[in-house]
Amino acid sequence: MSHPIVPLARDRLLDLIERMRGRRIVVLGDVMLDRYLLGDTERLSPEAPVPVVIVREHRTALGGAANVAANVAATGALPLLGGVVGDDQHGAAIRTELAAREIDDRHLVQVAGRPTTTKTRVVARGQQVVRIDEEVVTALEPADARTLRERIQSLLPEADGLVIEDYNKGVLDAELIGASIALARQHAVPVVVDPKFRHFFDYRGATVFKPNRRELEAALGASVELDPERNPRGLVEAVERLGVDHLLLTLGADGMTLVRRSGGSTHIKSLAREVYDVSGAGDTVTAWVATALAAGGSIDEAAYLANVAAGIEVGKAGVATVSPDEVVRAHEDRYDRLGRFRRGGAI
Repeated sequence: MSHPIVPLARDRLLDLIERMRGRRIVVLGDVMLDRYLLGDTERLSPEAPVPVVIVREHRTALGGAANVAANVAATGALPLLGGVVGDDQHGAAIRTELAAREIDDRHLVQVAGRPTTTKTRVVARGQQVVRIDEEVVTALEPADARTLRERIQSLLPEADGLVIEDYNKGVLDAELIGASIALARQHAVPVVVDPKFRHFFDYRGATVFKPNRRELEAALGASVELDPERNPRGLVEAVERLGVDHLLLTLGADGMTLVRRSGGSTHIKSLAREVYDVSGAGDTVTAWVATALAAGGSIDEAAYLANVAAGIEVGKAGVATVSPDEVVRAHEDRYDRLGRFRRGGAI
């Protein structure tokens, strides 16, 4: 059974956004640095059939859990970032980027000899030529894993929300995941998970589980029919199998599908007016869902706000954040004070 998501009335939207301000959101997961080498290319190398790129500009940006933390900060909430960085220049760059956004880095665990996960993209004339990854994806040493677990456990009793951001980089393990979710539930803290395949079934008890369709199909098997028109119970059965309260299935340009364990699902159409760059849209959704739930919003309200924010983010170049003012303006462009569609309005 499908339950439509009703747009928020303006007063409720403003109240919820105000309540999001200052909420303490623990963001746990794989912290990464994105580097960009931007330049031009006009010839092939005499050494190999590859282009020679003359670098004109260097850029760095937060990636992975660090980008989710930046998106949480953009909502007005307070991110508490827990993860691992190396004792290297890339780890220092992450701390610099965090400081520029006034995000506290003291909950990060610095591990000697383990490189900071870094993705370097070489871009010539707007086209990515190659991506170079520097990473170690083996599990943390027991002492480092224990330090991270203790830091997260010290934060959760006073937290308003928990995000777990998994990129299969070795920072998360079943023990850390299970202990974090259990403690969050003990303190009535909503948990939003962005999973990857290695620990896909280790997130029982999460409030919202947010894979994309490819990840869900790979985990459940190709034989599982996930089309709600052909198999109305398929997605609900997936929620039950995962042991989570809600499944928020992201579908790229097709929007999202929200599935409730209690039954029923809702397809949420993308509100993007134009798609310039989808990089980082998933992090925007994760941050807005988690922060809205932490502020006391319902799952429908959180999904609505996240969908509006994602529609704004994909209209920006590169990985970007979305402010509450932008969400309010986008909502008002489309709906009146009572949440009724404004003819001719568009996100």
